[in-house]
Amino acid sequence: MSTVYDFSMPRLNGKDEDLSDYKGKVLLVVNTASKCGFTPQFEGLEKLYADLKDKGLAVLGFPCNQFGGQEPGSSEEIQEFCTVNYGINFPIFEKVDVKGEDAHPLFKYLTSEKKGLLGSESIKWNFTKFLINKEGKPIARFAPNTTPEKISKEIENLLKD
Repeated sequence: MSTVYDFSMPRLNGKDEDLSDYKGKVLLVVNTASKCGFTPQFEGLEKLYADLKDKGLAVLGFPCNQFGGQEPGSSEEIQEFCTVNYGINFPIFEKVDVKGEDAHPLFKYLTSEKKGLLGSESIKWNFTKFLINKEGKPIARFAPNTTPEKISKEIENLLKD
């Protein structure tokens, strides 16, 4: 795979979505969880999306239950949680594995392109973020404790390109 546009992912409603639908946009891909200490970042992610979607940003959320069982819910429960608690309007996809042998190919691609701390490919926790340029290439990886607010300038700079 050469870009994120080569992947198709099921949304929470079960319908597959080609990531090529996001060609020409800056993407922020985030593995999320409803019961995590970083879950309040949903607020910042939604604000980023609301503020910058008309300029070409798309935030894509990928629930994952691999870290402390912090995303145990069904697709319906995840959608309800995101909507009721955070008013999420950005796309949320089906629950996926983001690390290990069963990691979704999208996350295998992202982690091989943008390694983490000390060159590790493994995602260490929920709310790891990957910033993708308008050509579909990963250009940055951010740790779970890096808030959306801290990366807004980088995103805005990419949107200008």
